[in-house]
Amino acid sequence: QVQLVESGGGLVQAGGSLRLSCARSGRTYSSTAMGWFRQAPGKEREFVAAISWSGRDTYYADSVKGRFTISRDNAKNTVYLQMNSLKPEDTAVYYCAAGGEGLTEEIATLPSWYDYWGQGAQVTVSS
Repeated sequence: QVQLVESGGGLVQAGGSLRLSCARSGRTYSSTAMGWFRQAPGKEREFVAAISWSGRDTYYADSVKGRFTISRDNAKNTVYLQMNSLKPEDTAVYYCAAGGEGLTEEIATLPSWYDYWGQGAQVTVSS
């Protein structure tokens, strides 16, 4: 079994920054891609960013490109999402997800490809 625990959410003013962390425990961490999704009230869960096991490949939703950065520290079994220039429309619950091998840009955006999910972290951006 795999457990994912997000942290780092909170309330921030527009233009501010937050960094989310996702700590993984349980089964072996290696060779798995990781992703971030978000869900705003009344909306479907949407893809935000993903990263391959090596960290060499990263993918982003168009809405966050240039503002968000996904990274990982395999020694710490942790994935990060650095969020800069935050906007009110970024307000949502952010979920960390663990996938498998063979990450591609197309697969990265599919919630069904990911096997494990965290409980979510609330991010609220005030105008």
